[in-house]
Amino acid sequence: MVIGVLIGVICLILIAGACFIAYKNKKNRNASNVAKIVPLCVALIMLVVFLIVPFSIRTVKAGEVAVVKHLGEARETKTAGTYFDLWITEKYEYYDATVQNLTINTPAYSKDAQTMELEMTVQFQIDSSKAIEIVNKYGALETLSNRISSVSIEKTKAILTKYSAMEIIENRSSLSPEVEETIKLAIDENYCVNIVAVVLTNIDFSDAFEATVENKMIAEQEKLKAEYEKETAIVNAEKELEVAKLNAQAKLAQAEADAEAQIKIAEAEATAIKLKSIEVARSLGFKIKTITVTAEDGTTSVDYEIDFEGKSADEVALIVDYLKYAEYLSKWDGKLPEVVTDGNTNVMVPTPGTSN
Repeated sequence: MVIGVLIGVICLILIAGACFIAYKNKKNRNASNVAKIVPLCVALIMLVVFLIVPFSIRTVKAGEVAVVKHLGEARETKTAGTYFDLWITEKYEYYDATVQNLTINTPAYSKDAQTMELEMTVQFQIDSSKAIEIVNKYGALETLSNRISSVSIEKTKAILTKYSAMEIIENRSSLSPEVEETIKLAIDENYCVNIVAVVLTNIDFSDAFEATVENKMIAEQEKLKAEYEKETAIVNAEKELEVAKLNAQAKLAQAEADAEAQIKIAEAEATAIKLKSIEVARSLGFKIKTITVTAEDGTTSVDYEIDFEGKSADEVALIVDYLKYAEYLSKWDGKLPEVVTDGNTNVMVPTPGTSN
């Protein structure tokens, strides 16, 4: 383009100079006819060059492809560069060979008949080697773009009708790859383009449906919150119950330990009282018999038996009271005795092994 302009300017300057010289020679009576004709011939030649050369220099920019038509017939393609073709017989048609962004807006329907406004972008690039075929089939790139748009809308609507509105919302990220793959299969090499990418930029449902979805999401969030609070309360209750169990077990263990200690003390006291009763009986003149006792585990111990024969009732009662208390202590389980009354003023404290 720049070269053609420069050549055109040069030609105009030469034409103007030749015409000026011819005019001067014409005014000069002494000038020969040759001197008068030559400048006119030069001006005429420069005029022919100006009309042919500058307009026949063609430049194809980077990212473009030119289809050369000879007297209306597409014959060849030209890529980036500068060419000389006679403009009278050769016509250049330029096509953008870079990636094209085709923005599509169309209404669509889901499987459950929910309306939506669909916005998508289809990026495509023409196959430069098939530029002549594009010219012969579509005539212009705009016509090809409209055809791609129609096919893209048809295939996208067919995909969306397979899903409910909620499924479209939940799986929006996975819909674009599915739509892209379908459109690439539909727009094959017969369209003379390469589909670079297909992106669903926006899916807009009706206001009423979006309000319904929003309310549903709020309800689900509240449900999740309630479930979380319930689970938290259960966990806390279980923790409290476990702590209570541990405390109860500790107290029970302590009580059992205390009871065992009391039982051992009582047994020791019972043994001491029994021995004391033996000493008292011996001092009162009772006969004492020594008995060897064999336990279940085979161990032996010494026990004593008092002979009450020939003794007074008071002496016997004294020793018996000692022995009864000793027996009570030996059988005590560590629990405080229950107090039983006969409904009057008499109070009885039952000892282990006795019945009411």
